[in-house]
Amino acid sequence: MSRTRLENCAEAASSTTDRLLHLLKTRGPQQAADAGRVLSMTAEAARQQFNKLASSGLVEAYTQARGVGRPSQFWKLTEAGHSRFPDTHSELTIQLLDTVRQAFGEQAIDRLIDMREQKSREWYLHEMSDAHDLKERVKRLAQLRSREGYMAEYEELDDGTLLFIENHCPICAAATACQGFCRAELMVFEQVLRARVERIEHIISNARRCAYKITPL
Repeated sequence: MSRTRLENCAEAASSTTDRLLHLLKTRGPQQAADAGRVLSMTAEAARQQFNKLASSGLVEAYTQARGVGRPSQFWKLTEAGHSRFPDTHSELTIQLLDTVRQAFGEQAIDRLIDMREQKSREWYLHEMSDAHDLKERVKRLAQLRSREGYMAEYEELDDGTLLFIENHCPICAAATACQGFCRAELMVFEQVLRARVERIEHIISNARRCAYKITPL
């Protein structure tokens, strides 16, 4: 096989790997058949790819009973798989927070969070200044947060309620070390969306994602 063909095969395998990992990250555990339909491949091809990822320690399988019949097999990300979606400069961030806390006290951390909150709020408000309804504001916020690495999206539920979702947290280590970041972000969401925002899933509480129920004031 020529070098060019080998390189193309490697790129295709890498692309499939990334797509499967992204699917598990954004949609949670999947059966091979469902993953295959989403990614336009057969269930057997998806199962083979999941097995390769499992041998690399990136995914793992588990079974779940679903009514009568054999239990269904699902695939989910392992801790190593989740780490493929990095927490931005996590170790350095924690070290800096600890240094600031030791040198200047907890009030300095609060001040940093306030400044970050203010800048985020100003930027979001500017970018959605021409958004004329709540749904459009939520859509814009998802776009902005995705640009920041949160893999954000939104859904409209059957009752019209909007669900804002962040499938990844690029500052998870900092948020775990100092939950003021999460409180500040929740306040920013309420202010820029001009709506009630209730966090119903939280990554740092071991949920797969952060999710927010949004309702009009």
